[in-house]
Amino acid sequence: MHEDLLKRHLELVIEANKTTNITRISTWDEGMLLHVQDSLIGLPELNDAPEGWYVDIGSGAGYPGIPLAIESGRKTLLADSVGKKTTILDGIIAQLGLSSVETYTGRIEDLAREHPGEFAVVTARALSRVSVLMEFASPLLQKGGRLICYKARMEDDELEHALSLQETLGMTLVSDRTLELEDRCRRIMCFEKTAKPKIKLPRKTSFAQKRPL
Repeated sequence: MHEDLLKRHLELVIEANKTTNITRISTWDEGMLLHVQDSLIGLPELNDAPEGWYVDIGSGAGYPGIPLAIESGRKTLLADSVGKKTTILDGIIAQLGLSSVETYTGRIEDLAREHPGEFAVVTARALSRVSVLMEFASPLLQKGGRLICYKARMEDDELEHALSLQETLGMTLVSDRTLELEDRCRRIMCFEKTAKPKIKLPRKTSFAQKRPL
């Protein structure tokens, strides 16, 4: 049943993409590899996280959020700032019958103001630098909650900068693994919310990306 839902999700994404650009991937084989299989790489980290509400930020076409929701059964929120994308996601969720999955249209900072510390897990795939993702996730997460970052190959300075902000943001790296997805590199980094951040979060909307720490 899970496999059928995963395939049906991809079918609906490819169909929607014909009229609205929600993903650069347009073929079945690419979608199965670079969306479905790639999304499920982070499932072990999700299963290791505390029980509770899960949010996929910058969800786009629902990856990795929908596959992880299907496999885990967690209450899931797909967050994206683009209303056209969340409208499509609402339709996909309804057609898949995923009663535990909802959407949020808005900026990540606004979500953190509305639901501070309410999430057990945050995922982000190909969204931003790790330090920015840590800043986004910290005010969303409960203590002990996890941020799961999906990254490709990463320069050393990006990692070093992220690690230098752990104490400031109250986020601690707990696992880091790299694997190959056919000829592509996928790195899964997992941070735990271990303390209150030493600065007030969230900062003003867009500061995390326009004025990074």
